[in-house]
Amino acid sequence: MRLDDWFLTREERGNDWTRLVSWSEGNLVRPLLHGATYFAELHAGLAALGKDDLLMFTDWRGDPDERLRPDGPTVAAAMAAAAERGALVRGLIWRSHLDVLRFSAAENRHLGEHIEAAGGQALLDTRVRLGGSHHQKFVVLRHDGDPDRDVAFVGGIDLCHSRRDDARHLGDPQAASMPATYGPRPPWHDAQVAISGPAVAEVEKVFRERWEDPAPETRQPLRRLRDRLDRMADVPPLPEPAPPPRPAGTHAVQLLRTCPYLRSRYPFAPEGERSVARAYRKVLGRARTLVYLEDQYLWSTEVIEPFARALEREPELRMIIVVPRHPDQDGWLAGPASLIGRADALTRLMRAGPGRIAIYDLENHAGAPVYVHAKVCVVDDVWASVGSDNVNLRSWTFDSELSCAVIDEQPDPRPPAGARRFARDLRLTLAAEHLDRDPGELADLCDPKSAFEAFAESAARLDAWHQGGGRGPRPPGRLRPHPKPELGRVRRAMAMPLYRTVVDPDGRPPRLRRTNAF
Repeated sequence: MRLDDWFLTREERGNDWTRLVSWSEGNLVRPLLHGATYFAELHAGLAALGKDDLLMFTDWRGDPDERLRPDGPTVAAAMAAAAERGALVRGLIWRSHLDVLRFSAAENRHLGEHIEAAGGQALLDTRVRLGGSHHQKFVVLRHDGDPDRDVAFVGGIDLCHSRRDDARHLGDPQAASMPATYGPRPPWHDAQVAISGPAVAEVEKVFRERWEDPAPETRQPLRRLRDRLDRMADVPPLPEPAPPPRPAGTHAVQLLRTCPYLRSRYPFAPEGERSVARAYRKVLGRARTLVYLEDQYLWSTEVIEPFARALEREPELRMIIVVPRHPDQDGWLAGPASLIGRADALTRLMRAGPGRIAIYDLENHAGAPVYVHAKVCVVDDVWASVGSDNVNLRSWTFDSELSCAVIDEQPDPRPPAGARRFARDLRLTLAAEHLDRDPGELADLCDPKSAFEAFAESAARLDAWHQGGGRGPRPPGRLRPHPKPELGRVRRAMAMPLYRTVVDPDGRPPRLRRTNAF
């Protein structure tokens, strides 16, 4: 198998200005499912940083008081302690919209202030399109003189409230504001990966390209003045990059990004970058047997079109999709619009592959809905991606995103043939959790058709148990068939002048919907 059959070539990436290589080989990529798993590893990595080591991170939302373990430390304390030991701490945090719109402007600023007070530097970055966000969520740890200990964490998990959940899905005791249907302690399903090997240096390049952008972090004079007064406007140069770590495994890694087009132009992407979208289009053009997708949104008929075309092209192709039962509103304006966008997308998929597309949501063993925040895709058990990008137009064109695509050089010995170990293991690990199966009970799920049927049967049993009033033992599994939205109520809300004026089904004001071809 040729890697360029699946990965984007440099020409296909469509950005000649980036320092990123097309892909790197010889890496070890480990899935870290759930925030508790990720935070425990991150805590250990931060605690091991010493003098002249380097911590670089980006975040969409950062809560300084979020605990990395049940007994602490907090995110802010762990990073500040690393800075006090002599590590160089550098962060790029989205400045965010106002808290009144259910965003996190105050929390993000407070995290930056904690880091500044300890001698680090964290910038509040608004170098995005109006109404957009910096949505990348990654951490890079480089060790002075010992690159084999270096690691990069990439995925969809923010350093904030509600993320520290585990496979039981009982929720993070430090809960973020969510729709009431998720309860006071929302169960949360999420994913990150830990990367060792040469690709760590590539993730570092993503940070350096943003850090070294000469454009001011904000163009608003009052914000710039406040940043200067709080010493949050300094941009000290980063040290010269260390050599890439030595090979550590059998995984080829391609970093995929969305960088929006800006009038001021990013030096590393003056025309923007759409490699997330282009990668999906390429791998879906090769899909033959099974696409497994976990996604927070699944909006926009434009973005869903390559999925639908794959179903129309391949009569044996099946798709399993896991989404939240109730879409969260990232800002109150997007609520009804998100339901319209999802309904349109699902209608298109159902028409493209009747009987071969299945959409589920999750609940925990107490029957509470689980919020699916993961952004995971596995295609034909060969190509796998974990990142910050959702399947919606915003993530593919408008916000900054980073995703890690992986192809294992090691074939999986289990039939059917043709799979690669990393992609298949990732899919089976997620399936084991959703179906309540032990690791030794997964052999039948290697076959795409059997996996599709196992998901359907498990969801049907659990749904029937609920419809029967929950009498008798609860059947194993956490999957429920995803309900159809109540479109009459939603469309009436969409008819309000406010929504007609400023909101579209992708959650963005129509006047901001400039999209470059991907």
